[in-house]
Amino acid sequence: MADTLAPPVSVMKIGAEDDVAVALQPLEAGVDVKVDGEAIRLREAIPAGHKFAVAPIAAGAPVRRYRAPIGLARCDIAVGEHVHTHNVRTALSGEQAYAFTGSPPRVEATASSRTFRGYIRADGSVGTRNELWILPTVGCVGRLGERLAARANLKQAPGVDGVHAFNHPFGCSQLGADLEGTAAVIASLALNPNAGGVLLLGLGCRSNQLEQLLQRIPEDRRERLRVLRAQSAGDEFAAGEALVEELIGLMAADKRTEVPLSKLRLGVKCGGSDAMSGLTANPLIGLMADAVTQAGGAAILTEIPEIFGAENLLLERATSETVFERLSELVNGFKRYFIEHGEPVSENPSPGNIAGGITTLEEKSLGAVQKGGLAPVQDVIAYGERICARRAPGGLTVLEAPGNDAVSTTALAAAGATITLFSTGRGTPLGSPVPTVKIASNHAVAERKAGWIDFDGGQVLELGMAGAAEALLTRILAIASGEPARNESNDERAIGIWKRGVTL
Repeated sequence: MADTLAPPVSVMKIGAEDDVAVALQPLEAGVDVKVDGEAIRLREAIPAGHKFAVAPIAAGAPVRRYRAPIGLARCDIAVGEHVHTHNVRTALSGEQAYAFTGSPPRVEATASSRTFRGYIRADGSVGTRNELWILPTVGCVGRLGERLAARANLKQAPGVDGVHAFNHPFGCSQLGADLEGTAAVIASLALNPNAGGVLLLGLGCRSNQLEQLLQRIPEDRRERLRVLRAQSAGDEFAAGEALVEELIGLMAADKRTEVPLSKLRLGVKCGGSDAMSGLTANPLIGLMADAVTQAGGAAILTEIPEIFGAENLLLERATSETVFERLSELVNGFKRYFIEHGEPVSENPSPGNIAGGITTLEEKSLGAVQKGGLAPVQDVIAYGERICARRAPGGLTVLEAPGNDAVSTTALAAAGATITLFSTGRGTPLGSPVPTVKIASNHAVAERKAGWIDFDGGQVLELGMAGAAEALLTRILAIASGEPARNESNDERAIGIWKRGVTL
């Protein structure tokens, strides 16, 4: 054996049948590492987060991680060799045929003693914030909204957690389904429980007309809604200020109340992933999704292109054939979306993902779907739809949206998420309209970007999954009760709208 030995806890392997293990820290060529009690000598230096072979892999054979294939070997791979894009390729192609097994999971809800302090709304939903949201229907009045929010926040109204405007460039020069998506997302954002008051800003002449958008808002939700048509007002800023003050007056009496965990609506997301994301942060988020859904709450999973290659893990949890068919069509529909635009379905992972050790989209997807935990998939909803539109909250909902961070976090908020858990291996400051809790997959990014990160998921390696999960749930409930998430402290809040059609 070599004289040089790796530290005792330096690698991790998930399943007994896996062909690879992951380096938890940089490892030099020639060192010996222990995997399943066996010594393996590394033939090459392995960067932290990257993989090496623990068994010989023949050219063309599947390469397994997470107990599933992450791609095909481009050449013979020897034990101890670095396993990455130079010797593994994706096996993904186009659409697939899926078959419903008829044996969906049955998970009974269990009461939880955990609570948080939230705002109970008239429809029974619960917000984690009591904010006034200014939503422009068209980009022409986006800056007006931002100026109104800035002025209102200078006054620091008691009982209001903040006034926020969400500028965007759309609502004009859009047609058909493209315009429909913009209108649906804005209307659904107006119904998020975190918005104790909403000011809809319109211009008057653009495609996204206020009258049509208002038809999407139920009558019983309009008490806290005000509308401003900028072209109709003599002084649009003064008119906007008056409406904001009127809404703040209504919101001032809102108080936080102790509510059960079942009232939480959890969005789950990942961005800037690395090979550790699927070992630490994403499984932790999955445990949070399980805790919330088992208590009777709701969790929402999206980023459909980032479940390609792992969709069967969700399809086998569909609670009915109808849900199964909607989910399989959603996956295949997204694949068609790529193919019709002349792009391969596997045009992922990103350069940052690859630098962090992720080799193929299958590997990224197998790590990413862990954010949904083991909860049964009870619903599949379209972009801009809300989880309460089809059934009561509870279980895992799969939401149509792309992987783009700004677009998908906005879609989660529009669907009704009142807090979003966002795992990252590389770090990002991005925030959505709701608290966007950043969970680092490793100690290094948690320490380097402490101003961005809310929780160090690398604690899994010291505390174990159960210990880290308990600490994370405590942190989530504190944020749900009013403690600011890092994106809120940094005033990082924005929306991204999915632009799919032509521009006039």
